[in-house]
Amino acid sequence: MIKKIFIGGAWPYANYSLHVGHLAALLPGDILARYFRLNGDIVIYVSGTDSHGTPITERAKRENVEPYEIAKKYHDEFVECFNKLKFTYNLYTATFTDYHKKNVQDMLVQIYNNGYLYSQVDEQDYCETCGKFLADRELGGICPICGNEAKGDQCDACLTSFEAKGLKEKKCLSCSNKTVLKPNKHMVFALSTFQDKIHNLLDKNGENWRLNAINETRKYLEMGLQDRVATRDLLWGIDVPFEGYDDKKIYVWFEAVLGYITTGKCVAEKNNIDFNDFMSDSQELESYYVHGKDNIPFHTVIFPALLSALNTNIQLPKHIISCEYVNMNEEKMSKSKGNLITAKGLIEEFSADTIRFYIIANNPERKDVNFSSEEMISMHNKFLVGGFGNFVNRNISFLKKKFDGIVPKGIINQTVINETVEMYNTIGAKIQKGEFRFVVEEMIKYIQFANRYYDECKPWIQVKESISDFNNTTVTCLYIMANMTNLFAPVIPDGAQQLKNILSISESSWAPINIPDNLVISDCTILYDKIEIK
Repeated sequence: MIKKIFIGGAWPYANYSLHVGHLAALLPGDILARYFRLNGDIVIYVSGTDSHGTPITERAKRENVEPYEIAKKYHDEFVECFNKLKFTYNLYTATFTDYHKKNVQDMLVQIYNNGYLYSQVDEQDYCETCGKFLADRELGGICPICGNEAKGDQCDACLTSFEAKGLKEKKCLSCSNKTVLKPNKHMVFALSTFQDKIHNLLDKNGENWRLNAINETRKYLEMGLQDRVATRDLLWGIDVPFEGYDDKKIYVWFEAVLGYITTGKCVAEKNNIDFNDFMSDSQELESYYVHGKDNIPFHTVIFPALLSALNTNIQLPKHIISCEYVNMNEEKMSKSKGNLITAKGLIEEFSADTIRFYIIANNPERKDVNFSSEEMISMHNKFLVGGFGNFVNRNISFLKKKFDGIVPKGIINQTVINETVEMYNTIGAKIQKGEFRFVVEEMIKYIQFANRYYDECKPWIQVKESISDFNNTTVTCLYIMANMTNLFAPVIPDGAQQLKNILSISESSWAPINIPDNLVISDCTILYDKIEIK
């Protein structure tokens, strides 16, 4: 049965470059998309740049430019990075687009009409020195949960999100003066209404969620969901489409996650797909949301609550692919600490396949991992060059040297066929479950299996003693290569495509294939070059 697949990759924030941690969190989404397309399923894979909010506004002030210039600069950089790393989004957009803004405003009105938004006058922190109400990110203080220093929306130490009023010993981060409370009017989202709904969602789909997502969601439910302010005092953002809110914008937490809907809807319209029907909660649809640990509550609590408030039949998040952290020197990568490697810098040094292969092999699926460029080079040399590339090269070069690349007729070894069929089943099942490290493990097993088969058959001896045995070994090895082009494509697409070109294969599917009839191989290009550690 052909399935409908929706994959939402988290929206990176446009106030700094992407780093390795972002890639580790987001790359699994592309593995999913490539696999399901090979499987013949209908895939909508979307993401975009989160481009509004206080940090961008504050950075624009420091650099004396408009917030749009900051957001557009990093959005363009993100697009370039994703393209070079071979991400296959159906659409990668930004929250500053008119399409997103209009659709978010429409959803805000719909949620209001459904009774889940209400107006409230509340006391808010005001800086008399700066002469303005302060957004959460403009506030500093002490976390009410763990006692560490925190900003007004989240504590980086314990990862708890909260309303700014919960912060202790508050001060303005711009001038360091204490704040005072003044009445201010905002729209508030009735998040508390969905306590039971989110609890039921966790019970229903928990088996498809990573353990960190389950634990984080339980923590929020145990604390009790609290209503959240949905507007804020900003000049840069999406206008609030209600009278009396001309000085307000829609809060980023509200509008950014709805980007999955606006972007998915845009893709569907361009492809003449009924988006509401595509996203309806049915056995045909598998929805995946791919992100880092610090984005968990936005995907398991806030986003499903907003979908429920819209009163649609859109499937609530079924699969949560939430990574742990990638560390440098045992510390979480952080731009403020300066302990990070940017995606842009990494791409300048290494190929897409090398980066993708290492990041998936070292993916922080269940625990934090450390990034090591030396380890990445070692894996490249050992498995991509010495394993995969070597298997292909010694078969092809021998055939070119002895027989001008003319592929003989022969019988494919049944054990190899059985092993290959099992590889499709095993790797496919693990990708669907979000167990991506296991995928690379199976790729390595198949590479080792291929080289072991070649060594045991000794075709360099068979060609002298039994040409029929040599022919059988040769066509069996070419059969393995043909299927490597499919099995390896989700992780290392460039190498897989290059091998397809060498073998003149036009077919792509998630099922065993063979080389074309009467094949003559003319290309003997080496797939990967060895990298020297500097």
